[in-house]
Amino acid sequence: MTSDSGAAVVVGVDGSEPARAALRLAATTAAHRDRPLRVVHAFIWPTLHSPVRPATESGPDGGLRAQAEQLVAAAVDEAEATAPGLRVTGEIVDGEATAVLLAEAPTAAMVVLGDRGGGGFAALVLGSVAVKLAAYADCPVLVARGTSRADGEVVVGVDGSELSRRAVEFAVQEAALRGAAVLALHAYRHPVSTGPGDMQPLVYDESELRADEDRAVAESIAGLTERYPEVQITRRSVRGRAARVLTDASRQAQLMVVGGQGRGEVTGLLLGSVSQSLLHHSHCPVAVVRGPHRPAGTVDGGSGG
Repeated sequence: MTSDSGAAVVVGVDGSEPARAALRLAATTAAHRDRPLRVVHAFIWPTLHSPVRPATESGPDGGLRAQAEQLVAAAVDEAEATAPGLRVTGEIVDGEATAVLLAEAPTAAMVVLGDRGGGGFAALVLGSVAVKLAAYADCPVLVARGTSRADGEVVVGVDGSELSRRAVEFAVQEAALRGAAVLALHAYRHPVSTGPGDMQPLVYDESELRADEDRAVAESIAGLTERYPEVQITRRSVRGRAARVLTDASRQAQLMVVGGQGRGEVTGLLLGSVSQSLLHHSHCPVAVVRGPHRPAGTVDGGSGG
């Protein structure tokens, strides 16, 4: 098993353009984090147990496996060209895309994938592999969406939950590696009923409400300014629906970070509605932080778990 100190950034490839975008993003991310990059292609044909072999094959797995080997070799070359000096390895793993990448997650620093794919990742459309990985992976999942850019803030959704605090720490660490600022963004709505018989107040003080919400954001970033003094952290509370507020913020961001499940989500819900919405609608890459993350070797930061 890969040791924690040498955990690789893992990227799923299939030759599609979204997967190539994920590959470039993964290579840059691995270089920032001083991690090796592991390129993985899920080769599903042997798992189908079909008595009919593809016409392109001359033997067991023949032509298709040769094509897969070429695909992985090309991906390794592209990753090395994207981040010269990066340690890159590639492997074909027999299995379905979701199962293959979930098996990689426990020893990975991060799993990166495109928002849709083809070939060995034919099922990779949002609502399938990307959402399943974000919901179940034991490490952060980075989905290449929208526009990858070197400028802009790292935006993180804050709601006071434990996963939100992990997401904030991940965002600040990532910003430190990128030389970027962080916007800790919290969306709130009017006071709601907290239980049976609890009536929503007809009149409330907007300034007091905003102050309470600001305190929740401040608590989420407590201590991080001292640990990462080089990162400018701005906190902001905005009245509105979280999914819409964060999607709007993603237009100018270089990375959006969210927890896998937020405060107030239904118990047992593995991936929250806000996270799912951003996976579908964000204008920039999205990192979903559910399980623990492994700190980068170049930054003195702790685990978010």
